[in-house]
This record gives sequence, structure tokens and C-alpha cells, in this order.
Amino acid sequence: MYVSMKGILKRANKENYAVMAINCFNLETARAVIDAAIELRAPIIIDLLQDHLTSHLGSRFLTKPIIKMAEEASVEVAINLDHGQDVAIVKQCLADGFSSVMMDASSYPYEENVAITKKMVEFAEVYNASVEAEVGNIGAVTGDNYTNQDMYTDPLVAIDFAKRTGIDALAISYGSSHGDYPEGFTPAFQFDIVRKIKTATNMPLVLHGGSGCGAENIRESVRLGINKINVGSDFMKAQANKIKANLEENPAISYVDLIHETIKAGKEAVMYYIQLSGSTGKSL
Repeated sequence: MYVSMKGILKRANKENYAVMAINCFNLETARAVIDAAIELRAPIIIDLLQDHLTSHLGSRFLTKPIIKMAEEASVEVAINLDHGQDVAIVKQCLADGFSSVMMDASSYPYEENVAITKKMVEFAEVYNASVEAEVGNIGAVTGDNYTNQDMYTDPLVAIDFAKRTGIDALAISYGSSHGDYPEGFTPAFQFDIVRKIKTATNMPLVLHGGSGCGAENIRESVRLGINKINVGSDFMKAQANKIKANLEENPAISYVDLIHETIKAGKEAVMYYIQLSGSTGKSL
């Protein structure tokens, strides 16, 4: 079933669990995600990152085949543009059939972020699509640009932003970073930020950079009201590791078999996070 994030996140908010959003960039990664969701009867979100769409395959090549996969799935599947920073690209993705988009104008001054996001919410209504946005800034492990205190979301600003823009989901910064953390490192989360924003807005909140955050951090985040969890690095790493292992074991393995093995490995990684998020068995 092909759906927008609006309904599945509204239900997750009401029943206090989270829906996984997994970064994909081709049909094989999308298949792994959908297969995992089907096996566990969970709603799922396929995140297509703007940077991947511009550097790998464009929306016009990916969207329709993935929509077909979603339509034929026995669980709810949404396709969401992740970190859409170019207004023209965000609008094009909606025209191409995305059921949800993230309008990420968090790098702009606050009032501009509000104005840009509000206009996108109005534009998305034409397509009956949901809109996610971000307040605060989430760093990246690459270059040791970890999220720091100055980048955390101010709850008062987040509350004002949600009221003024009419968004369907709000991504907040409270300790996670994008990318693959060094082995043995677990970020410290500022859970009071989640608690204050949730209490005031009672809207679906989003954790970006979910990879490597640790099971306890994720469980507590869900308990406090995070309803969408983005994971990319752990999903991709599971597939890359499978390629390495297969080539070491059998250097003559065919490319077709190699790709099929990555689908299996990606599926297992997604299933782990689905179970952690509490969304097992939650699809209609």
C-alpha cells in the first residue's frame, strides 16, 4: 500500500511507537526495506536523500518503480524526500509522485525557515502529501563534526515553528549525528528536549542519525514521543560488510549473487530497527 507519512505517523503518535525511515538509493535497497517491513508487518518509510538523487539516480528514474513496489506491498509504504534543501527539487519530487517530503531549511535564519517551510506545506497540500521539517542542526560524524550543544533544538523555538508552519512531523536535534560512529562510541542524548517539545505539541517527532545511537537511547526516545527514526549508515554498512565477506569467501561469486546477498543483509539490519522501534505488527 502506497501512503503518505501523515497517517502512519499519526497512528504511531497515538499508540506510542516509531516508524522506521531507511535511506535507499536504488531498487535493491528499496526492496530490502520493503521485504523487512512485510516480514514483520510494519509500516515503513523509504527515505530518498536529495544528495543521492542529484549524484546517483534522479527522481524521475527511481520514483515510479519504487511506487510500484509500494503499491504491491501488503504493508503501508511511504516514500519521503530526505533533507530536501532545494525548493525546486522538493517541488519536482512531489510532482514525480513522492507521498512525503522533508523541507530542510534549517540552515536559513529562523524566520526564513518558517516562511519557506510554510509555503512548502501549502504546496504539498495539492498532492495530499505530508511535510517534515527541522529545527536545530544535526552534525555529521565525518570530519568529527558531531552535534554539539549549540546545535541542539531550542524547545521554545520548536513549539513556535510547529504552530506557525503546519508541518506533519518535526525533526529535532538532541544528541545524534549523521554517519557511522567510531566503534564503542554511543552519543549522549538530551531527553529533556524531546519531553518538552512533545508535551507542548503532541505531534510526531523525528530522530535523524539513528544509526549507532544505541538500543537504550532509541527505546527511551520512542517512549518519550519520537515517532519516526531515520537510519542510513547501519543499513548501508550491513550491505557493504556482506560484500566484503562474500568476496573473501568466494572471490569468483557472480555479481548477481553478490547483489542478492546485500538485499538479505540489508533486510536483516532493517528488521532489527523495526523491532527496536516498536512498529512490528502495526501496519494495517
